Amino acid sequence: MRSKRTSPWAWVPTLYFAEGLPYVTVMVISMVMYKRLGLSNEDITLYTSWLYLPWVIKPFWSPFVDVLKSKRWWILSMQMLVGAALGGVAFTIPTSQWLQGTLCFFWLMAFSSATHDIAADGFYMLGLTHHQQATFVGIRSTFYRIATIFGQGLLIMLAGNLEVLTRNVRYSWSLMFYFMLGIFILLWLFHHAVLPRPAEDSEHSHSTLGEVFGDLWHTFATFFRKPQVWVGICFLLLYRMPEGLLVKISPLFLIDSVRKGGLGLSPAELGFVQGTVGVVGLTIGGILGGLAAGRHGLKHWLWPMVCAITLPDLVYVYLSYALPDSLAVINICVFIEQFGYGFGFTAYMLYMVYFSQGEHKTSHFALCTAFMALSMMLPGMAAGFLQQLLGYQGFFILVVITCLVTFVVTSFVRIDNGFGKKIADGE
Repeated sequence: MRSKRTSPWAWVPTLYFAEGLPYVTVMVISMVMYKRLGLSNEDITLYTSWLYLPWVIKPFWSPFVDVLKSKRWWILSMQMLVGAALGGVAFTIPTSQWLQGTLCFFWLMAFSSATHDIAADGFYMLGLTHHQQATFVGIRSTFYRIATIFGQGLLIMLAGNLEVLTRNVRYSWSLMFYFMLGIFILLWLFHHAVLPRPAEDSEHSHSTLGEVFGDLWHTFATFFRKPQVWVGICFLLLYRMPEGLLVKISPLFLIDSVRKGGLGLSPAELGFVQGTVGVVGLTIGGILGGLAAGRHGLKHWLWPMVCAITLPDLVYVYLSYALPDSLAVINICVFIEQFGYGFGFTAYMLYMVYFSQGEHKTSHFALCTAFMALSMMLPGMAAGFLQQLLGYQGFFILVVITCLVTFVVTSFVRIDNGFGKKIADGE
């Protein structure tokens, strides 16, 4: 009965804000923090790329989240662990073992965040009617994006301003993570009070471990029997190769000193450029990409989207050679690249939906997201080594060259006419 009295407006926005914040912390804020603490680009990209692993292997333990305990229990427990990890990062930054300590707690945060994703998405379907799910799908995406802006925008700007006030880099970042801990304590208290208790969420599956493993094996077997399965896997792994390299180096390039070939932005300026202007460009590009695919279908827009996700990478070649000191020029370049990525990424998302159609489509989509995480993890691990080997200019030229991989792998993909429009129409 409680689930009927609790308005979705009371918990859907904050739940997906809580889902987005630890992800952006692990993937973006950690990189900027390590750069400010003096770690090399090679070490930063290697260590933080490994943090994609929980999202890569997420499909392997998602069935156990369904079987053990309720989704509500998992959500609250994982929010507690995320809060503990944030506190751990804050506590260990000023210590002599700051690298080992922060990496340990970032790993805890990553696994907790990935598990929270599983539980939150399942709870969304249990706590809402089908009509409410359709109504709030845009709301959940919006607040996830707000978490992204808040994390890689406002929080990085906060850390930068604290650096100016305290003149102590370690102390400033420690304070910022304590601030995030306070936010997650409030989120946990709020969700403990307002999350509904759907009757379906209290009905635990009586499946045995053998049945769970059997279903998992059947899911994998049917996935690898799909038509064009190896083409699909190659597309999922290679379509975003340029972005997988670029995303790990671009914030480091923007914040690195001019003497080292970077643009020398302060953390506050970086937070505004990438965390605000960049995210706005990404969001607008994604919205327009969805509208375009819904109007004429994915097949019609596939190649324009390939061009959109690759060609704007040229702006970083320009930035690395010109080294402009105009914040307006830098903002325009970052906006163009992120807009193109948002528009082109629509093709990738729709292809995952397309490839997952048929038996076990929910589980197959989860496997596609694992390949999606792997597609960012593998290039990211090598990005720092390549950048230090080639310099920023040579590295960004390499990124543009790897755009050819995106064109080649897309040429092998076969898509039914009007697929994107069918998805937009809810078919």
